[in-house]
Amino acid sequence: QVQLVESGGGLVQAGGSLRLSCAASRRIDSANVMGWYRSAPGKQRELVAVITGGDSTNYADSVKGRFTISRDNAKNTVYLEMNSLKPEDTAVYYCNVQWLFSYWGQGTQVTVSS
Repeated sequence: QVQLVESGGGLVQAGGSLRLSCAASRRIDSANVMGWYRSAPGKQRELVAVITGGDSTNYADSVKGRFTISRDNAKNTVYLEMNSLKPEDTAVYYCNVQWLFSYWGQGTQVTVSS
């Protein structure tokens, strides 16, 4: 059973920064795609950022220039560096990693106060 454990969420003021981590129990250098999604109250889960096995990245328009996705294969960990946070970034953030099957973490709460 693959496990993804997110950490790094919390409460931050607008303009602040957080770094989310997603530690996988399986080697991520064999993953096809790794990504971060978020779910805010009353809204559908949306894609925030993805990184492919070939290190191509893609971001939601709302976070471009502020968020950076990266990975450390040696630590089997995917990161989401979030800068210039806004109240509208408040959500539960989920890690997703796709090997043959897709796996989700349990989520970590990010709250940005104005």
